[in-house]
Amino acid sequence: MGASGLGSGLAKCINLSNLKLYLYENQIGGMGASGLGSALAKCINLSNLTLGLYSNDIGDEGISGLGSALAKCINLSNLTLDLYRNDIGDEGASGLGSGLAKCINLSNLTLDLYENKIGAMGASDLGSALAKCINLSNLALDLRGNQIGVIGASGLSSGLRKCINLSNLTLDLPSMNVSQKLKVKSKCLKSKRLVVFKKSFF
Repeated sequence: MGASGLGSGLAKCINLSNLKLYLYENQIGGMGASGLGSALAKCINLSNLTLGLYSNDIGDEGISGLGSALAKCINLSNLTLDLYRNDIGDEGASGLGSGLAKCINLSNLTLDLYENKIGAMGASDLGSALAKCINLSNLALDLRGNQIGVIGASGLSSGLRKCINLSNLTLDLPSMNVSQKLKVKSKCLKSKRLVVFKKSFF
């Protein structure tokens, strides 16, 4: 049962529009995360969702399943996902991105992927996917503690600059040298509507 059982109960709350769920440091795993997502997809009126899943061994398969499920939440406009320390790699980041790209009404997204196993390909794929979120206006993305490198950071920022309605961007990335930082900043600032851009490199 676990997270999947919890989700099954929530799925019956047909008028649910706002949900904050914190399940930090449990043993949800990939199957539990996918099951939770599938249940939440049945909450057809859900517009504001916060999922705190810090340190739950979700992995690539689990986060891809969660992303696919969230894509069915057609009214979702505000989403916060805390996925810190969940063994998520390139495949998982790509899968999550593919799901989020289908959230056509998403306008505010906070995505914490701190200390996972995401490389250059995963970061680039995530950026390309988020570019398809045509209504996204506010984005906070934390990829510190991953191995995205300069290639991944460049690919990510190239994707994000295509977010046509993005006006506020907060980007936390792994440490880079001065030249690399300037390249990332330059690409992000090419986003036509970007008004506020905050970045940090650790």
